Amino acid sequence: MTLHVHQPVSPEACPALVLNADYRPLSYYPLSLWSWQDAIKAVFLDRVNIVSRYDKTVRSPSFEMRLPSVVSLKTYVKPSRFPAFTRFNVFLRDRFTCQYCGSRDDLTFDHLIPRSKGGQTTWDNVVAACSPCNLRKGDRLAHDVGMIPHRLPFAPTVNDLHQNGRQFPPNYLHDSWMDYLYWDTELDP
Repeated sequence: MTLHVHQPVSPEACPALVLNADYRPLSYYPLSLWSWQDAIKAVFLDRVNIVSRYDKTVRSPSFEMRLPSVVSLKTYVKPSRFPAFTRFNVFLRDRFTCQYCGSRDDLTFDHLIPRSKGGQTTWDNVVAACSPCNLRKGDRLAHDVGMIPHRLPFAPTVNDLHQNGRQFPPNYLHDSWMDYLYWDTELDP
């Protein structure tokens, strides 16, 4: 089936917020989004329920559909309790901030115990660091050069990363998503 877009829609436009079967986003950061094409495919494969729709429509000769803006999975996906050890997740754990000087520019990561001294690339030994701090510390121990991280590194849970991710909302949030984002956070009195 060939779909023709009724109104001009770029591939990046009209993403669908993807909720788990319990109506919570699959992830907060990065926010769980599908392209409108993937959302429509999931609808046809009967894998999702449409929760909310955009005003934009796609058409084929025998079919017309308003684009989904929010979909929920029909089958619950159990979230992992322990996130993957990735550069992005280290930055997210450390809130995209150099743990030595507080800068948010030119981030890399630093081994508290340098690899040259037997340090491993693990959650408990790696912190986000800006390039100038990383170069200044070099292959020395942090305490030897007076560079103590603001927060000691730790292995975060998925919930830790979700909490941090909520502090960095994406550039674009459609109005239809707001009822499903951040609903489990504390309300102001």
